[in-house]
Amino acid sequence: MSHTSFVTTTRGLNRELPPMRLFEKAKKYGIWNPSDIDFTKDKHHWAKFTNDEKELILHLLSLFVAGEEAVTLDLLPLMQAIAQEGRIEEEMFLTTFLFEEAKHVDFFRRFMDEVAFPSPLGEGLGVRSDLTRFHGDNYRQIFYEALPNALNALRTDPSPASQIQASVTYNMVVEGVLAETGYHAFFTMLERNDLLPGLRKGISLLKKDESRHIAYGVYLLSRLIAENPQEWDNLQTQMNMLLPSAIGVIGDAFARYEVVPFGLIEDDFVNYAMSQFSKRFERLEKAKGVSLDEVNRVAREAEEG
Repeated sequence: MSHTSFVTTTRGLNRELPPMRLFEKAKKYGIWNPSDIDFTKDKHHWAKFTNDEKELILHLLSLFVAGEEAVTLDLLPLMQAIAQEGRIEEEMFLTTFLFEEAKHVDFFRRFMDEVAFPSPLGEGLGVRSDLTRFHGDNYRQIFYEALPNALNALRTDPSPASQIQASVTYNMVVEGVLAETGYHAFFTMLERNDLLPGLRKGISLLKKDESRHIAYGVYLLSRLIAENPQEWDNLQTQMNMLLPSAIGVIGDAFARYEVVPFGLIEDDFVNYAMSQFSKRFERLEKAKGVSLDEVNRVAREAEEG
């Protein structure tokens, strides 16, 4: 497909569009290096954990690192769909997604190689341990099937309907429900006990990256619904279809223990996940029947807030 013109030599970039404002934040706050994080204290803490405590942390790590790998592998079709529509401001921000998701893979795997499974030679290669034992049916339904299927469908069908299914799966469920609930679990068990400062530091930086991703997902879905109000049922169906598996991922983690390490309580995290889901759903519902200008205004206000 040939080009007929370029935005940068005609109208110029719209720097007030929410994706461009997020791009500015990504340039400012998204440049951090997992290799700079000090895991010295983490190694001492890890050596003192009980086997159940190690298992629970490894369980969470396995969900995160595989999830980050999955979105790194599966993201390109969404970027391509947006690029094909000539939405250069949105594509510019989406380039930061791929860099950041890859960086998150690097961070979690580095912790695993240097803290959880250190190489006796100190080479950072890590003892090989297959952590897919933590990937139950609910997790597999989302990350092994729903996510790649929804994103890769955009290769042949980049329609608004397909973009909605892809963004709901990626931004609303994977990032907005599961990842945020995972951060909450890590901080609940580590922050209050002042444990694993390197892991906490990386997750705090990672969470800021993901907050920009979710903000874009809410913007993208709001724009798509404003432009295509007939697709609301499609959005609602996709969210409701994936929610039981997302909640199931949480239940699967707790079901492994008679006494859950670190004093975690399952209902706290199910309620947190449902709260995140409801909050995003309400934001998206407000996009029905509004103008694109209104979508942009609401997105800017949310970002400033």
